[in-house]
Amino acid sequence: MSKLKIAIQKNGRLYEESLQLLKDCGISVNNGKDQLKVLVDNFPLEIMYLRNSDIPQYLEDGVVDIAIVGENLLAEKQKQNEIVQKLGFSKCRVSLAIPKDIDTDQPQYFQGKKIATSYPNTLKKYLRENNIQADIHVISGSVEIAPNIGLADGICDIVSSGSTLFKNGLRETVTLLKSEAVLAKNINLNTLQEEILDKLLFRIKAVLKAKNSKYILMNVPNDKISEISNVLPVLKSPTVIPLAEEGWSSIHSVIDEERFWDVIDELKLNGAQDILIIPIDKMVI
Repeated sequence: MSKLKIAIQKNGRLYEESLQLLKDCGISVNNGKDQLKVLVDNFPLEIMYLRNSDIPQYLEDGVVDIAIVGENLLAEKQKQNEIVQKLGFSKCRVSLAIPKDIDTDQPQYFQGKKIATSYPNTLKKYLRENNIQADIHVISGSVEIAPNIGLADGICDIVSSGSTLFKNGLRETVTLLKSEAVLAKNINLNTLQEEILDKLLFRIKAVLKAKNSKYILMNVPNDKISEISNVLPVLKSPTVIPLAEEGWSSIHSVIDEERFWDVIDELKLNGAQDILIIPIDKMVI
């Protein structure tokens, strides 16, 4: 039987959340200690644990068929791979940063300056698009220390919370690109592999939709059902169930996590009471 080979980080930022996503999709991952390749029993999938920086090349070469990888790494490595689904975790950005006592946020500060980075291709593209000539120093780790030891006037690196920059006396000035974990595929998958990928994507989308949504129940006066229904961003229409108490109904629906508090405030203003919010495990639409 045909199987898809998927690559995930063997350690690092994406490792735990990548494994959790697969488990949430009902995929049993039983990897032993230090295994670099694992067959899945209940889905046509083979997991390969690889070094993060190697994944884009292995994906392009067809050593693996799909991969969970950072969008920023795909952009930097410039390989012929296709992003098929953004996954919503491990969000970060690739940004320029300078010593915090320098009073400018303008990218032209870097004209003629030295920049330390682990993302030379991303940086070169930005500098070219903005007509900036700078000296790029490529280093593989601890980029933040470069200005403090006189190696560079600023840096280009990934930023999540910004705490590492702060600890090293730096501040973020310009964001070159925003990134998150994505599912990417080799562009030459065969028909059977595409069919397996579609089944996996179906599960992933059900999990992601559930994580971004909440199930909501509330008691509503019957004369307010129309107003409440107009507030709710539902899939089709809310479920309305008459209560034992005359003149009242229970409304059930789904709301997006991002709009949660705004929607709750509107519901209360329109007469909703006894509002319950319940997490959703999976959501198939």
